[in-house]
Amino acid sequence: MAARAGKAEMEPESLYNLLQLPKAVGRPAEEELPQGEKKKYLPPTSRGDPKFEELQKVLMDWINARLLPEHIVVRSLEEDIFDGLILHHLFQTLTGLRLDVEEMALTVPNQRRKLEAVLEAVNRSLQAEDQPLKWSMDAIFNKDLLATLHLLVALAKRFQPDLPLPTNVQVEVITMESTKSGLKSEKSVEQLTECSTDKDLATNDVFDELFKLAPEKVSAVKEAIVNFVNQKLDRLGLSVQNLDTQFADGVLLLLLIGQLEGFFLHLKEFYLTPTCPAEMYLPLDVTSPRKPSLTSGLDAPRHNCLSHSGWTP
Repeated sequence: MAARAGKAEMEPESLYNLLQLPKAVGRPAEEELPQGEKKKYLPPTSRGDPKFEELQKVLMDWINARLLPEHIVVRSLEEDIFDGLILHHLFQTLTGLRLDVEEMALTVPNQRRKLEAVLEAVNRSLQAEDQPLKWSMDAIFNKDLLATLHLLVALAKRFQPDLPLPTNVQVEVITMESTKSGLKSEKSVEQLTECSTDKDLATNDVFDELFKLAPEKVSAVKEAIVNFVNQKLDRLGLSVQNLDTQFADGVLLLLLIGQLEGFFLHLKEFYLTPTCPAEMYLPLDVTSPRKPSLTSGLDAPRHNCLSHSGWTP
């Protein structure tokens, strides 16, 4: 595999060992911005924000880990992503798809063509073609760090949702606009990752939170559950005193489901008194939306575990 400016033959251990850290991005000069156009830039305070730096590090570590077998090392998201080479190999690694693009693009026109082709494939894979994108070919090619981060965050969320991206990363952005009377600037805040509240509420288990935040209330919760279970099983002449042990063999759980959902449980299909693990973990067929009965099928119990296909309303 070749690297930029043909360095790979001399340095096979890495494609990008000679890359330098990005230069500081300053306020654009008036003559650099054509009239009527806008350009975003990050002030030093935003670039130095710890969470912003952490986001870049997590993404770089992720990319380097995925591309390690290909001896590709990313040292700067700002400097290494723009020409499509890294993005090309990352996309193929994540999706297993092969793109019909040239391996190395050394001239500016070829680099732009390659980046455009790779981004088209990426956008299709992200199903983002019909949505407002926070990145573009021109922005990525011009080493727009914000656009690059938006793109990489979208890839990480799509292909490795468990990647521990720092939550609620937002930075202040300065938007410069060239007008007839000169440059005008406007401050805004750009959100790069999701707020922690929405994400954590969707993934945290309520009982994990209970044990972590209010362990002294666990006994009260268990007592409430026991009372609820006993209300439902009382009509069968059954009761529960210990949640930790009495649900272990699945018998009471099956009978409780039958009471809650109105299913008829064929008692010949599971063991009322299992004596070994094999009698606890066989598939159960639950049929007929009638109330359960304890008077039929006591002669041949067989199975104690629910199967997906075995019960229908």
